Amino acid sequence: MSDFVIRDAVASDVPALAQLHVDTFIETHTGRGPTYQLRESQWRQCFNEENPNWFCYVIADSRGSLIGFAKGVPYTGSITEYAGELNKIYLLRKYHRQGLGRRLIGHVSRRFLSAGIGSMLLFGDAQNPTNGFYEHLGAVRLLTPTGEFHGGYGWQDLHELALQCPIG
Repeated sequence: MSDFVIRDAVASDVPALAQLHVDTFIETHTGRGPTYQLRESQWRQCFNEENPNWFCYVIADSRGSLIGFAKGVPYTGSITEYAGELNKIYLLRKYHRQGLGRRLIGHVSRRFLSAGIGSMLLFGDAQNPTNGFYEHLGAVRLLTPTGEFHGGYGWQDLHELALQCPIG
């Protein structure tokens, strides 16, 4: 584990973060995704905003190359039981099952807790084979009023989640 470093993303990470976002999106969704130019523009916009409410952690390997990231934002949508949103989490597939995603989630949950946010949700692809990862960490499926599952998950207690997810 010590070969990997998790830290706050900074503006100078944008080119590497944009490429990582493209690569991991394609791996996860098995096909074409948004272009590098689009992702670079989106990440630059995030860093250029004067909005202190979002954050992003990156994980780097021993060479300093980015291999994963997680972005958090306050949740302001209609599901009132949740105050934080794990807006994005991606990790290159070859680094799955090494505890790195769990560490990223640990950082995100602690960041929300330090901001007074005690619950979190995420919206993903209902067919994503890695959804079991969220369920293993205690997330509950968010169902529509008619009982359908569209890929949303939630944690009501980030204190409990933080206990399950080491950061070091």
